[in-house]
Amino acid sequence: MTQSGRCYCGSVRYEISEAPVFNAQCHCRECQYISGGSPNVCLGFPVNGFRYTSGTPKTYRRADLPNPVTREFCSECGTHLVTHAPGAPGLVIVKRGTLDEPAAFGNPQIAIFTCDQQPFHHIPENVPAFTGLPGR
Repeated sequence: MTQSGRCYCGSVRYEISEAPVFNAQCHCRECQYISGGSPNVCLGFPVNGFRYTSGTPKTYRRADLPNPVTREFCSECGTHLVTHAPGAPGLVIVKRGTLDEPAAFGNPQIAIFTCDQQPFHHIPENVPAFTGLPGR
């Protein structure tokens, strides 16, 4: 099952040919900044099953953090497309709203970093919630 996605303006497009390893909703403060205040709904895929089909994203890493993530975004419209996290080697974390069919993978299976959850954030019923990462 191949899925595709793009940035808001369509300058950068991608394709995914693997099943997701995780399906999450992240409430950490960093994700709130990136999303504009909401939890970040994302999917983790094996990096070898992800490829850009048009355009080239720009990258950003915070210089003030000891082990920052790398964020890839469209230089035209600013859409944040994916993240590469040092704690998740071999995975690409895709921002769900950039998929052409965001509902394709159902509801998030976990909610993480709920220690930073805001009162207006909603976690779907029956979704396990963790104050950090599960198992850590």
